[in-house]
Amino acid sequence: MSFDAIPVPLLARRDGDRILIGDPVEEVLSLADDGAGRLRLAAPAGGLTTALAAFEALTATGDETVVLLEGPGWERLAPDLTERGIAVPFDGTLAVFPALFWQVPDRWLMHPAPAWPELFCRGPHGRHPLRPPKPQGLLYRRHIPWLDQWFTLRALHMGDLPTFHRWQNDPRVAAFFEEAGTLEDHRAYIARLAADSHMLPVIGALDGRDFAYFELYWARENRLGAVHDCGAWDRGWHVLIGEEDVRGADYVTAWLPSLMHYMFLAEPRTRSLLGEPKASHVQQLRNLMRGGFARLRDFDFSHKRAALVQLDRQHFFESRLWARPPETDGMPLRLSPATLL
Repeated sequence: MSFDAIPVPLLARRDGDRILIGDPVEEVLSLADDGAGRLRLAAPAGGLTTALAAFEALTATGDETVVLLEGPGWERLAPDLTERGIAVPFDGTLAVFPALFWQVPDRWLMHPAPAWPELFCRGPHGRHPLRPPKPQGLLYRRHIPWLDQWFTLRALHMGDLPTFHRWQNDPRVAAFFEEAGTLEDHRAYIARLAADSHMLPVIGALDGRDFAYFELYWARENRLGAVHDCGAWDRGWHVLIGEEDVRGADYVTAWLPSLMHYMFLAEPRTRSLLGEPKASHVQQLRNLMRGGFARLRDFDFSHKRAALVQLDRQHFFESRLWARPPETDGMPLRLSPATLL
């Protein structure tokens, strides 16, 4: 399915003390900001979809916020919002905390998070859960405010072979990914991934233009499981940025947290995301540290000296790492739901 054929989610934008719903604008919601991150939002005439679009617009960038649902109209939406943890009682009203709202998949995930039973089976590095079937097609979609573009993830398929082949044979990419080869080599590579239950190859795009390839994997079955005590649902990933012009901080802060967001949404039992970049890849490690990863230690594979990096689920959501938050000043969070609730 082409990008243009995929229905665009309802988009909201903040305009001072108003939230503009839709493009073109279908509804305008009033907003009061006390200057300390507490935002009082009027109820929409539309339903839950409109409310979720407004919540995303208020929490997609910047510093700490909590959205207070005050005034008439919210009572008809309150059951849906509270039953699913989008809104919780706080300070005499209902409130939407970003750390909770961004864990509810409706706005971003194209496939429901599976209620997949947990059954352990034997694996190459000890036991691991039986994995759910791999999703197909479009997986995730999110509007990036600072680019004013839609970032999407979709499952790789054999039709992507020409693009995959071109990217893998780019000398800049091959120096780190080390998978340069013929078209037939890459056809076989994609076929192997398709048959491997622990691997999910995906393509990243901005406004429908493919620019990146990611390999997502369940960590226990991967080579990383042999050198680290991975959680049962921990995931790892590899990255290839195929287009030279999609580089720099504005792009890294779009695709990196969005990819992490997808993995946390896709399986609610995922506690940590892991990586093992080359220990010598200074720029990638710098991007990961800025993106919230911790460097746990360095270790050796047979083919490289690697750095083990880890991103914790609560840290990602409580620190709003999708939102390009400002540098911390070392003071406690003012609006942490883990503290306030």
